[in-house]
Amino acid sequence: MKLSPPTSVADSFSSIVEDDDLDFNLRDGSRVAVVGGGPAGSFFSYFLLKMANAIDLDIEVDIFEPRAFQYCGPAGCNHCGGIVSESLVQILATEGIVLPERVVQRGVESYVVHMDVGDVSIESPVHEQRIAALYRGNGPREGGDAPLESFDGYLQGMATDSGANVVRKLITDVESRGGLPYLKFADGQAESYDLVAVAAGVNSNFINMLDDLTSEFEPPKTTRGYICEFKSTEKEIHRILGKSVHVFLLDIPRFEFAAIIPKGQFATVVMVGDDLDQELVHAFLNDPVVRRTFPTDTTPCVCSCSPLINLGARKRPYADRVVMIGDSGITRLYKDGIGAAFRTGKAAATTAVFHGVSKKDFEKHYWPTCRNIVNDNRVGKVMFATNAIMKNSRLTRRAMLGMASKEQAKDGAKPHMSSLLWNMFTGSAPYVEMFRGTLHPGFIYNLLLSVSGSLWPKSNKKQIKRKVA
Repeated sequence: MKLSPPTSVADSFSSIVEDDDLDFNLRDGSRVAVVGGGPAGSFFSYFLLKMANAIDLDIEVDIFEPRAFQYCGPAGCNHCGGIVSESLVQILATEGIVLPERVVQRGVESYVVHMDVGDVSIESPVHEQRIAALYRGNGPREGGDAPLESFDGYLQGMATDSGANVVRKLITDVESRGGLPYLKFADGQAESYDLVAVAAGVNSNFINMLDDLTSEFEPPKTTRGYICEFKSTEKEIHRILGKSVHVFLLDIPRFEFAAIIPKGQFATVVMVGDDLDQELVHAFLNDPVVRRTFPTDTTPCVCSCSPLINLGARKRPYADRVVMIGDSGITRLYKDGIGAAFRTGKAAATTAVFHGVSKKDFEKHYWPTCRNIVNDNRVGKVMFATNAIMKNSRLTRRAMLGMASKEQAKDGAKPHMSSLLWNMFTGSAPYVEMFRGTLHPGFIYNLLLSVSGSLWPKSNKKQIKRKVA
């Protein structure tokens, strides 16, 4: 095949990949680079090697990850609240991935929803299922004496046990040579790969290096969250929070929602809002509802960060020999990022092994998985916008609380509002499924009944008490 001289490396790559005669199949000896060793990168590597082994395909997989997840604090941190939804726990189990007790810091049995009008505890709609609270790294600063094991480290161990290599080199640039991606390193060396899987996330600068490989990709839109770790004793954390995640729906300007998650001797505060800054963080932590639930002045903050949160990819997350997985490309809105890492990682690996690594291959076999998440997120945006309207009205806050409280208090009651709130906070169900639930006649009837009760409350109505598991 003869090509006319290109004017640039990018033009060379463009002219080559447009030739349909090129072979984009992985062969014996093919090399795959996975940039990022978090859940998306580890799931992808694990499934890629597992599927390749099933068809006797001998490939080399290098995972580039600068962090060592056995360390506490920033050296092993992966910027996450650390909740694995009950649905994902079940899915992982069907794949033979059972999370050991040493990784799960706390089994979550309920969510407690806090508002200025009262609190309600919501039990899991499926009682045999539990949510796992865990650490993505080896815990926060000052966590060295705690018996913690990293979830990300556990997954990375599964990938290395399958044959992946973890490489600690710093990638400084990416370019195309002869139709193959080349990774350039701080020591001046460069290596070629047949496929680059980008799993570095939106908090990495790597996705800004991809212009030479694909001019079509734009980094996802982002906002900032806030995560803070408070330290006490395991006994005290359990006394205050129990085995529940505490969620706050408060009428604070620019505030979306927040959660406090118990994890052994630590409690993780995760907060999301619009243009989140220190003023908004202080407003939340000093709110009377928060202070009566979790007095932060008696439990010092030992670690905090303000990571970027993926709000949605602007364009298709793939090109010839390049695929973005997890938070680098498509992920669920606000919830279940680990679940999205699993789904996109497995779908990308399936495509690469059984179909090929061209843009057309990813378009046909990988994009449907991403598209399902994108379409679901569109519904999610409507759900969160509606939730913002409802939580900013005292009337609707009382109606939501009253409806959920009645459902939890009565055995056999249909958990319309309870299921909606549970799934909104845990990410255990698609947003489309949640939206359908709000169209159920029983949901609409009971919500209207609860609204009318909030308009004309009984004079002797008792304050709803908290119920903490």
